[in-house]
Amino acid sequence: MSDALVIIPTYNEKENIEAIIRAVFHQKKEFNILVVDDSSPDGTSAIVTDLINEFPNKLFIKNRKEKKGIGAAYIDGFKWAIDKKYEYIIEMDADFSHDPKDLIKLYNTCSKKGADVSIGSRYSKGVNVVNWPMNRVLLSYFASKYVRFITRIPVYDTTAGFVCYKRKVLETIKLDKIRFVGYAFQIEMKFKAWKHNFNIQEVSVIFTDRTLGESKINGSIVYEALFGVIKLKLKGIPK
Repeated sequence: MSDALVIIPTYNEKENIEAIIRAVFHQKKEFNILVVDDSSPDGTSAIVTDLINEFPNKLFIKNRKEKKGIGAAYIDGFKWAIDKKYEYIIEMDADFSHDPKDLIKLYNTCSKKGADVSIGSRYSKGVNVVNWPMNRVLLSYFASKYVRFITRIPVYDTTAGFVCYKRKVLETIKLDKIRFVGYAFQIEMKFKAWKHNFNIQEVSVIFTDRTLGESKINGSIVYEALFGVIKLKLKGIPK
């Protein structure tokens, strides 16, 4: 069994899921994959289930009965990973916005360079985003600057969803106390890791917008991210 697990949350990702799984398994470093599917009506789960026969003991699926948000999906995946004793747990999107070739960089930053959390960062070295409309680039970029200003967290890409955690970080953070389910989930996880004095390092990556399938971003997710950080700053880490 690999020491590293890639968690891929899915909802209606039939166009991407097989290709992203094969791309992850094609890397020189061996990674296991857990797909957390929120009962996708397009048959995403069935595609993964068929692939498990080809990749036994490397590919796994956790089916959830309803769509409860990306944060809840990751928390379920984190708990599964902790139970299975993986040392490194990586968040990754299914739509190729995160390049599978960058998985090894995130892994090595934690396994060889002393990081407890490594972030695939779009903004640590300028703005590395491809195929996004300008209004979305500006919203994402200034949202991260806003989060830095409010919380003082020393992270350039606070909403990044391409992240590697050492298991001890997830064991320390009280996952059942996580409040947010959308983009603010990503902010909250980084904020709590920082407050627990874990070593966070950013790795510059290029983020490419999806070419297949539909984006899951909506107004309520953005609203949660913008106003959720104020609650984080005022309340800190719940006991």
